[in-house]
Amino acid sequence: MQNINTPAENPVYVIGHKNPDTDSICSAICYAELKTKLTGRPHIAKRCGHTNPETAYVLSHFGIDKPEYVANVYTQVKDVEYRHLKGVSGELSIKNAWSILSSSDLSTLPIVDNGYLTGIITVNDIAKTCMEVYDNDIISKAKTPFSNLAETLNADFITGDPDKVISDGKLLVAAANPDLMEIYIEKNDIVILGNRYESQLCAIEMGAQCIIVCEGSPVSLTITKLAESKNCTILKTFYDAYTVSRLVNQSIPIRYFMKTDNIITFNEDDYIKDIRTVMAKKRLPYYPVLAEDGKLAGLISQRNYLNANPKNVILVDHNERSQAVDGIDEVNLLEIIDHHRLGGLQTMTPVYFRNMPLGCTATIIYSLYNEYQVEISKKIASLLLAAIISDTLMFRSPTCTATDREACTRLSEIAELDIETLANDMFREGCQLATQTEPEIFYQDNKLFAADDFKCIIAQVSAFNPDAIRNVKPKMLKYMREQKSALGADTLFLMLTDISCEATTLLFYSELEDFDEALAKAFNQSPNLIQDKDPEYPCSGSLYLPGVVSRKKQVAPVIISAAKEING
Repeated sequence: MQNINTPAENPVYVIGHKNPDTDSICSAICYAELKTKLTGRPHIAKRCGHTNPETAYVLSHFGIDKPEYVANVYTQVKDVEYRHLKGVSGELSIKNAWSILSSSDLSTLPIVDNGYLTGIITVNDIAKTCMEVYDNDIISKAKTPFSNLAETLNADFITGDPDKVISDGKLLVAAANPDLMEIYIEKNDIVILGNRYESQLCAIEMGAQCIIVCEGSPVSLTITKLAESKNCTILKTFYDAYTVSRLVNQSIPIRYFMKTDNIITFNEDDYIKDIRTVMAKKRLPYYPVLAEDGKLAGLISQRNYLNANPKNVILVDHNERSQAVDGIDEVNLLEIIDHHRLGGLQTMTPVYFRNMPLGCTATIIYSLYNEYQVEISKKIASLLLAAIISDTLMFRSPTCTATDREACTRLSEIAELDIETLANDMFREGCQLATQTEPEIFYQDNKLFAADDFKCIIAQVSAFNPDAIRNVKPKMLKYMREQKSALGADTLFLMLTDISCEATTLLFYSELEDFDEALAKAFNQSPNLIQDKDPEYPCSGSLYLPGVVSRKKQVAPVIISAAKEING
């Protein structure tokens, strides 16, 4: 009937940062496969943002499915060891329902039809059925099956159909002599009586639909034949008439007393933080839990969610809370694999933290495969290679190291791919500035950076075509100015990086006074070189930055430095 729902060993989610780039996605896929091989425990790559065109091309080109999208990693009902129940049929008798509840520590019983919840009944509901006074036709009003009646009375069928339902008639105890019985017995009544032949005969002749013979009294062949001819059911029980009269109401199916209105239910995908609020207001002992298909999954109590099992997560390619999937504070964080600055993400317990000053997280993943002596397949080599090419801008980024180059050379041999050909294909497919909308351009690769009270968004797109960058600049400046509030920060940047000449046109908008001058100064530029200024938006425009291609190393630190100068 029941068991505690303890999910099989929970998988570990390997997740990159929001607005994931090729390195974030490919590193998650490759590290998940490595950890699965090393531990035997399922590690699953996930993503917390849409894939950009470049990443989509890489995955499609190598025949790899996109990792499943997760909006957050908050603890959910399915992460809780709640009580799993299949539920019971509404035809179950009150007696059997009480037996189930009294043999467990439950106080609530869910009632289902083909697995779907139809109602609930509690210990208090059952207690009321014993204390309330009901008319003597309650058995027929409740459409009680004869099988329930026989089971409750531990009775044998002498005649009759167990599947037949009592739909009319009242319940009587034949304590009078036959002459008086003829007065009050009506057609389809159910008569409790003993071993008196005359009483049995009278009840059948008066049209009773059932006689209950008590104390195990014998039923003659004549009475049996007569009952069969009159379509009268005979039940024989060893209980006495007093006990039978007490037990009869316990045969009523629980659907007659179950609660069907305003039942509070939760879904397995509901978040614990949300159901906690509901439970605090209602304070019920148990709440039904519904599975994804809408069927009953079990019951949850306040005590259950206190023992919730948070999701297990490994972060790759970032270590800042602002860039992490929502709900990261609730998870069991196991590892962080990254190549960025330390972002202040705090953990409750020590974690494995691998942070190396390399051009790409995928290079770290490559080194881990070698350290653990796990063979790198052609598929994994292709993904790691694409990630390094993307993050280092094919070795043009100042963050690129000799280790990244060496890794690329070895991975290209395993994958049997030409580095330059793959890079050209990736950058060409990834940069479709002429056909992309403004939101598609801005959101395909942006990150939130924070330092003290300063927050900014730095987006970046790369292209081999200088004309494409020049053409897209006006519409993107207009978009940033008009959508400043919707974009989630008061200071916005868009790096339009020309890979061919290793330079960036930096578009910016800020609500900080004199930020434009501080920004130009931080990049060793004269404020007079700021282009595309608009009198309506004095702290916005563009700066051409030759030799600048790295957001992480050449842009973000400079911007934060400029903000600190403005803030004194």
